[in-house]
Amino acid sequence: MLKKIPALLSPELLKIMAEMGHGDELVIADGNFPASALARRLVRADGHGVPAVLDAVLEFVPLDAHVPAPVILMDNGNPEDPPAIWERLRYIVERHEGERAFELIERFAFYDRARRAYAIVATGESAVYANVIIKKGVVAE
Repeated sequence: MLKKIPALLSPELLKIMAEMGHGDELVIADGNFPASALARRLVRADGHGVPAVLDAVLEFVPLDAHVPAPVILMDNGNPEDPPAIWERLRYIVERHEGERAFELIERFAFYDRARRAYAIVATGESAVYANVIIKKGVVAE
């Protein structure tokens, strides 16, 4: 056990976050996402939701400041009815990193991007379209 590290960050996920370099991407996926089929590296976090995992990860992983949108969401295809969870994800990002742009990408394009991600965290999130990709930035002094 270590002090001040959220219990939902498993040793495996901590190792992956430490291994990631500038520009590497991490997918935090909802329970319906085909994580096992797509992942190069898979971490299970079944007892947790996407917001809790994103919040814990952003305590330690900075977002890339050199790209227009370091946060990517799977587009639900309906700009008139965005999923309620997106507001929560935006709040978490802003609390940790300030205002950052989010990019929406089509479902199958999201799957293709997830295949290239450094790792995928499979959560037990039941909200639909709760999948998020974050691009790691640099840790400065």
